[in-house]
Amino acid sequence: MPAAPFTLTLLAGLSTALGGVLAVLFRPTARGLAVSAGFAAGVMLTVSLADLAPQCLAFYGSYLAPLASGLAAAALLGLGCVTAALLGRLLPEEADLAARFAKDAAGGSAARAAALRLACTTTLALVAHNLPEGVLTLFAGVADARLGLRTALAVALHNIPEGLAVAAPFYYADRRRLRAVGMALGSGLAEPLGAVLAYWLLRGLFTPGFLNGTMLAAAGIMLWVSADTLLPQALAPGHRLAGSGGFAAGCLLMLVSIAALT
Repeated sequence: MPAAPFTLTLLAGLSTALGGVLAVLFRPTARGLAVSAGFAAGVMLTVSLADLAPQCLAFYGSYLAPLASGLAAAALLGLGCVTAALLGRLLPEEADLAARFAKDAAGGSAARAAALRLACTTTLALVAHNLPEGVLTLFAGVADARLGLRTALAVALHNIPEGLAVAAPFYYADRRRLRAVGMALGSGLAEPLGAVLAYWLLRGLFTPGFLNGTMLAAAGIMLWVSADTLLPQALAPGHRLAGSGGFAAGCLLMLVSIAALT
């Protein structure tokens, strides 16, 4: 395993912990949870549609006719959506999670159960995204040291808001700062894990076509989670304006990040 490229991949993954720390600096509230859900949806939708999808379309467009490349991209995005829907069925229902908090003197068990389910789906989506992203970061560093550094920096900046999006609902659900930061860190560690698996076990599979397809499927997972879980939470009555503001902030931050580091 090349030491320098792997170190860059590891550091990029660890940056999610910084987002987790930012998420637990303030007292968790229902309004803050709406902002967090909207922010996470903005981050995921922008990464999927303004970053991953255009790159993959350009790649497939160099081999296929325009219509064929569009259909291939749509099929892979659809596969990601179906995968996310199936994974969502494996998670406990909110009513079951609410029982976990039913004896909490602070009350609000239903809201905290919804936050925990939101946190789990967000984490799953970002882990699915971070695994192939770690592979890309490692291989970029192996191919060219400067490219690897730029890629790692771009991924690290992307990962800070992703860590915030994971930690905030976990913190709201169980009020434990350390656990929330740990979950954010764990989602980022999927990147060095993906790099290790790719380098030692699956190098033969990770062709450019396979990697681009995996990234598109991950984008589909994030699209589904945003539409099915995050946006309904962000735009629920009571804190709709706060959730909309969080969504706009997530979109704008990721657009600036993508443009600045392209």
